[in-house]
Amino acid sequence: MRAESMPCVRLFLSALLALSASSAFAQTIVASPRPDRVAVTVYRDPNRGAGDAFDLGWLNGFALISETRQVALPAGEAVIRFEGVAGGIIPQSAIVTGFPDGIVERNRDAYLLSPATLLDRSLGRRVHLRRTSHATGAVTEEEAVIMTGADGAVVLRTAAGYEALRCTGLPETIRYDGVPAELTPTPTLSVRARNAQPVTATVTLSYLATGFDWQANYIAQLAPDGRHADLFAWLTLASTDETSFPDAQTQAVAGNINYTEPQRQPREGGPLNLDCWPSATTSDIPLEELARMNRMVAPAPMVAQFGSSIVVTGTRVRRPNLESTSPITTITAEQEALGDLKLYRIPVPVTVAANGQKQIALLTQPRVRVEMVYRQRLYLASWEDAEREPEGVPLYLVTRNREADGLGLPLPAGTVALFAQGPDRPILLGEATMADRAVEEDVEVEFQASPLVRAEVRGLKASNRGRDYELIVTNARDRPVRFEAEFQDELRRFRPSRRVFERDGMRIWAATIPANGRTVFRFRVLRGPDQD
Repeated sequence: MRAESMPCVRLFLSALLALSASSAFAQTIVASPRPDRVAVTVYRDPNRGAGDAFDLGWLNGFALISETRQVALPAGEAVIRFEGVAGGIIPQSAIVTGFPDGIVERNRDAYLLSPATLLDRSLGRRVHLRRTSHATGAVTEEEAVIMTGADGAVVLRTAAGYEALRCTGLPETIRYDGVPAELTPTPTLSVRARNAQPVTATVTLSYLATGFDWQANYIAQLAPDGRHADLFAWLTLASTDETSFPDAQTQAVAGNINYTEPQRQPREGGPLNLDCWPSATTSDIPLEELARMNRMVAPAPMVAQFGSSIVVTGTRVRRPNLESTSPITTITAEQEALGDLKLYRIPVPVTVAANGQKQIALLTQPRVRVEMVYRQRLYLASWEDAEREPEGVPLYLVTRNREADGLGLPLPAGTVALFAQGPDRPILLGEATMADRAVEEDVEVEFQASPLVRAEVRGLKASNRGRDYELIVTNARDRPVRFEAEFQDELRRFRPSRRVFERDGMRIWAATIPANGRTVFRFRVLRGPDQD
């Protein structure tokens, strides 16, 4: 071979190798627009109290979402884009199964269109920096190049030099000429797979997502005899996610689990937080830092995107029916044991709507045996503490969670609305909260103090041994009421004038207060050795 032909041969071989390499790494993008079937399991916010209402702008529960999809996979390497996943997806929790030859890579930084991801994916690109003067209101605009991502201080390069966004003291905003092609308004997760031959696979995608919560809402209708109540409860699901899950197999889990929500970064759709350079101007940025910024301008590779700061544009709130215990649906959640947790399964598919709430009947228990008790607690830590001005006495609904009393099933935490039948319609007696209650546990729901049943403690004569008191209980109702006084007697100085019993470390005096009447109970608190 002639020497002059060698460069041509080398050029041909280089081109051939480049073509082979590009063919080897060529990827086909396969889009899966929506799941064929989906199941949603909602877990409660572990830090929200039973009586705290949903904060629909910031739900801190989460959901386990399992999707089944039919995906047509080509031979060779392909990027599969799962569109329509939850916007609050936690990428590191995603599990993908069903690929015949497995997956090569799971994309953990899929981008959803948001202020943070729009800025992050515009790294190294020209944008328009718009400023407004405080004094005149005049708007000026100049071209700038984004030098850093959305995490922390955002540095721009303009014709005047380098500066940090929103650190000039003027209102500033960035205007983009367009949206990068790799950003999507639909939450998307992608994986990279390699298959030996074309195949249609049934793929399961499971992941955790934030922005969900649930609670129970109880309605108790007190019978005229005051000893029974019809108990009904709603299971209320809430979502602030932008994705709806139609016809989902839905369930809720009660109980506390060890879960810590990972912090989402701006590149994962987290918040856009802008920091200024502390005590410095942009001209003070070290040259080494500027050199590092210039090295960061290389175009970022195209990746599938997901995640976004949640923006609630509308909320469909369905409030509990507080005027009737009759459910508006015959669907009732089915209870199952799940280790130390309790699972409430909705037996028919329902839609978990974006930015909305849904209520399903949780339980219906007629004629639960209850006792309505007015209860006053007195702390006798020292002998003076018993004296008390007249005040209303809290009302308690008391029962036991067992079949003999009409219950005998796990009761998840939630709110309780108590009604009694009035002359022509139900009357709301009060609202309260209840913690989780297991089978065989006592259930005691405390309502607000009643102005009709009042208790007063008066101090009587004192002696070297102690001081006498009388507890005066008045009942302005037109029927007798059950009353209990609980004495916390840690120092064992309580000396009652009538028989009492003990319960949960308390000394209890119980009595029936007659209609429009009063009852007096006398007791003595002994003087301690350190009291004069």
